[in-house]
Amino acid sequence: MKVIIQRVTQASVSVGEQQISSIGKGLCVLLGISTEDTQKDVDYMVRKILNLRVFEDDGGRPWSKSVMERELEVLCVSQFTLQCVLKGNKPDFHHAMPAELAQPFYSAMLERMREAYTPERIKDGQFGAYMQVHIQNDGPVTIQLESPSSPSDPKQLSKQEKQQQRKEKTRSKGSSESGREKAPRPRQAPSTSSGAEGDVSSEREP
Repeated sequence: MKVIIQRVTQASVSVGEQQISSIGKGLCVLLGISTEDTQKDVDYMVRKILNLRVFEDDGGRPWSKSVMERELEVLCVSQFTLQCVLKGNKPDFHHAMPAELAQPFYSAMLERMREAYTPERIKDGQFGAYMQVHIQNDGPVTIQLESPSSPSDPKQLSKQEKQQQRKEKTRSKGSSESGREKAPRPRQAPSTSSGAEGDVSSEREP
């Protein structure tokens, strides 16, 4: 999951000629959901968005307070284009979660955010609509976040597997060499013997 968080003095969303949502001072969050996202990504992003310290405290000290601590508003806008990859100069969106899956996922994330904060302070746009998003960035302050997850790129997965295999081979080689160094070398049996225990030549005698 990828998000762009902007500290704003005001922000609004319109569809056609109608304004459907707006906030005053707070955060405008552009949210891109990927095909790999799970509830763990939701929990991570909700926690980060609501606790990101991008506001000043009452004494004017910057980077001290979160949107929750300042009791400000959050405007979330679904934006699948954040999952873009370029094929030449053409954007490709195959990493974005399909709309029929992304819409309930997005709604569940908004609900989770409202549960963690104050419901009436969490606003959103209109999923899947052609929107005009008006943002008055304060600062400007723009933060890009990406939820931690395992790579979905097969090439990256293959690279990690090879690195892990090399590490395991190195550990295995180190262990075997260490064992050979510590193992006692067997004594060579004497060519002649007085019949002591372990004498090979005496065992061959009738």
